[in-house]
Amino acid sequence: MDNAEKAAARTRIHPRHAVGEFARVLWHLRAILVMLLILFLILTAAMYYVGGAVDAATRTQASSGQTLYFCAVTALTIGYGDVVPTTTLGRIVAVLLGLLGVLITGVVTAAAVYAIQVAAGLRHPG
Repeated sequence: MDNAEKAAARTRIHPRHAVGEFARVLWHLRAILVMLLILFLILTAAMYYVGGAVDAATRTQASSGQTLYFCAVTALTIGYGDVVPTTTLGRIVAVLLGLLGVLITGVVTAAAVYAIQVAAGLRHPG
């Protein structure tokens, strides 16, 4: 390990600077994040109207709140199974929601890593 790597390993990261940089990066990514949120809402509406989401316990059609809950849990890749899609189109929408969740997680994680690197002085903002 050369001196530059040792100095970088000892660099103190100031949480306030890291959080500020993270907020700045998210602000720059706002168009992408808004687009992903709109896509989530479109997929949620599609699930409600054509996905056949039902409450697994009662076998009744899921309410709009339950459908939103199902879509959020699916996008977060948790998947409790208490609300499930019953149509083929609903299952396709559920897969798309899962992929969307992975995409959103990747964007936010990349922004956080970049912010930590800037806060540590390993990158220059720009």
